[in-house]
Amino acid sequence: MPSAPKATLPQRRLPSGKQRSSRNKDASTPKRVVELTTLGATCEQWFTNRDQTPFEFQRATWQAMIAGRNGLLHAPTGTGKTLAAWFGAVCRSSALSTHHKKTGIRIIWITPLRALATDTARALEEPLADLTEMLGSHWQVGTRTGDTSAADRRRLRQNWPEALITTPESLSILLSLEDSQEIFSDLDTVIVDEWHELLGTKRGVQTELALSRLRAIRPGVITWGLSATLANLDEAVATLVGPTRRDHAQLIQANAPRRLEFSTIIPDPIERFPWAGHMGLRLLPQVVEAIDSAKTTLAFTNTRSQAERWYDAIREARPDWKDTLALHHGSVDRELRNTAEAGLRDGSLKCVVATSSLDLGVDFGPVEQVLQIGSPKGIARILQRAGRSGHTPGAVGRLICIPTHALELIECAAARLAATAGSVEPRRPLTNALDCLSQHIVTVACSGGFREHDLYKEVKGTVAFANLDDQSWQWALDFAARGGHALSAYPDYCRIKERFGRWYIASPALARRHRMNIGTITSNATVEVKWCRGGRLGTVEESFISRLNTGDRFLFAGRPLTLFRFDGLTAWVKRSRGSHGLQVPRWNGGRMPLSTLLSAAVLEQVRLAGESQQDSSAPPLPPETAAIAPLITTQSTWSRLPTHDTLLIERARSRDGHHLFIFPFEGRLVHEGLAALLAWRIANKTPSTLTLAANDWGFELSGAKQLKLDARDFRQLFKPGQLLKDLFACLNGTEMAKRQFREIARVAGLIQGGTRSAKQTQASAGLIFDVLSEYDTENLLLEQARREVLENQFEFQRLSEALDAIAKKEIVVIDTPRLSPLAFPIWAEQIQSRLTTQNWRQRITQMAEELEHAARI
Repeated sequence: MPSAPKATLPQRRLPSGKQRSSRNKDASTPKRVVELTTLGATCEQWFTNRDQTPFEFQRATWQAMIAGRNGLLHAPTGTGKTLAAWFGAVCRSSALSTHHKKTGIRIIWITPLRALATDTARALEEPLADLTEMLGSHWQVGTRTGDTSAADRRRLRQNWPEALITTPESLSILLSLEDSQEIFSDLDTVIVDEWHELLGTKRGVQTELALSRLRAIRPGVITWGLSATLANLDEAVATLVGPTRRDHAQLIQANAPRRLEFSTIIPDPIERFPWAGHMGLRLLPQVVEAIDSAKTTLAFTNTRSQAERWYDAIREARPDWKDTLALHHGSVDRELRNTAEAGLRDGSLKCVVATSSLDLGVDFGPVEQVLQIGSPKGIARILQRAGRSGHTPGAVGRLICIPTHALELIECAAARLAATAGSVEPRRPLTNALDCLSQHIVTVACSGGFREHDLYKEVKGTVAFANLDDQSWQWALDFAARGGHALSAYPDYCRIKERFGRWYIASPALARRHRMNIGTITSNATVEVKWCRGGRLGTVEESFISRLNTGDRFLFAGRPLTLFRFDGLTAWVKRSRGSHGLQVPRWNGGRMPLSTLLSAAVLEQVRLAGESQQDSSAPPLPPETAAIAPLITTQSTWSRLPTHDTLLIERARSRDGHHLFIFPFEGRLVHEGLAALLAWRIANKTPSTLTLAANDWGFELSGAKQLKLDARDFRQLFKPGQLLKDLFACLNGTEMAKRQFREIARVAGLIQGGTRSAKQTQASAGLIFDVLSEYDTENLLLEQARREVLENQFEFQRLSEALDAIAKKEIVVIDTPRLSPLAFPIWAEQIQSRLTTQNWRQRITQMAEELEHAARI
């Protein structure tokens, strides 16, 4: 098998916004005329000079790009996608420049994270000098992201590089400039890196609109995407290149599978009654042993809070590693993250504990293994993270799963087997995001204006708005022009004006304000954390820091801290002694559910475990599934095991009251929606007060009185009819939509970003929401807020499909003598939400001990 090209990079850093040049000593030599047919041979020669052989997918990619075709390259992480696309783009531009002398930006490289720009520039620069020398051309690589300083932005405007690395937000800013037509007049190729990360998000919609705009400026430009973990590839291609180009686009899939090995640390003993909430730190000795066995380890957690806890625990366990450990997540200061990345790159760090902040980007050669702490929650995620290791010649990518409780053993087994089999989740493109459209209309108006028909045609050329009707388009245009019917009296909402059949930005001041707020990334208000003596540690959410008093201790950026003062914008801190009893910041976004594909794989493992107990001749189980045999036996004895064809419902009684446990296996968010829906429908028939709880396997309804419901009653309760109406009614949907409207209003330009607190931002958005609800009821952003709150909070589409599936299943209702092993973790979720930290831990531990004693009898 031919070896993948190495991606080792020079250690020289590229300052943000600066350019690298491939000009050599004889840069004044006239360009050689490069024939199209020789360009592929030039790429081949580059590999030959390094005693390497390119993969077939690399050859196919650069040949397709040189020929001027659009497409998507889908290949595993670490197999050389970057080189394939980069060589094709450079060769294409070199061929075109032999006929027409061109200056300015020739290639746009879109990265999903601005933090990746410097590493990407380094990876593109490494082969550039030799490649351009063979081609007889001279190239520069530059970066333009949110981290680029004002001085560097000015230098870029004076001398644009041939290749520019940017983000969707910064590209939109460039498209809003008055001279954008001139800036992109020589553009040949656009490459969208990590396309799977943008697909299905508002940033993906923003990218689609930007690509469509670039095609309007340069009709001959080609678009290529790079992806590693996607199932719906045809849909991904169409979304990338646009509906009109999809039939002629090329999909290239790599026949170069990376060698990946998966394993799981299995705790001993196995708990029959597992529960979430203790971070899995009882496996700390095994984790430390695994880290010690490798030169460099990348340990992933699912949340930033978990990363803080594990980093602190590893440091406490091995104080001699103090200088070779690092923490990396999105709230840690950029300089601290840079230090961690540099340590991974040069192999000086023993372990870096990280979140998804290191899921993407240029590979770190020294990383020998990856630890996944907690359930991976998705098959694509475990593949992506496993691919971050083993990038030295002949190395194997290794990932070790660290379950935080017994049920996660099955989830790890299911994810491991599905990943080995090549299964991966699809990512559906987002459509009709009118807040993104409103922002784009103003962006184009800033750049010298547009004619209505031309921009409408341009917008319709995206999958995101292919089905946009004339009425919705006219509404979006009117909204940008005067804020709709209710806000037309306020000048700040009249952002564009028509003159002589062309729409322009209403004033230079509005253009400046719009550029400062371009983007679709919204988050809760954050405050900076700084040392009293000077220096920045990062940011935490305002909701956390505002609950602390002066002198309170907390853990952040891997350091025990004491709050000295909070002035509303900055939390000033001092170092604290000891790390016991520290509070850990909690960030929103930790409610990651099991994917649909992984949920089905988990249920299949449960079925196989049950069959194995009944049939001694059944095929051997994965070690993770076999390890939880005591749990499976107790579940089968006290209740039964759920299957694909049945919906298991358990009824139990405890000192807390009466409980209903229902197991659809559809992920936490769907279960939260189903719990609220059933509780509301039950209350409509029989007035009752119910407490709700949910995890990825099922949900609970509990109350003081027993609910006398049989299988027929549950069949009625789970009917899909009037789902949208009932769900919105039971969830205080208006208030939830009002909160969601804050994000939509920010993207659409109704409220501005900045340093205002979350309360101030929410108040502004809430006031606009109330005005629109009363005086502009047909405002399409209100309907979008209702749709998004249901999708974001409860995965509405998946919930609807779950109800359809339940309608075809047999409903089995069982009375259990006590809480079953599958019911216990859901009950524990409810207890955690009701009691203080000390009380809930004591209560859950006591109940687990009582149930364990009963199971042994």
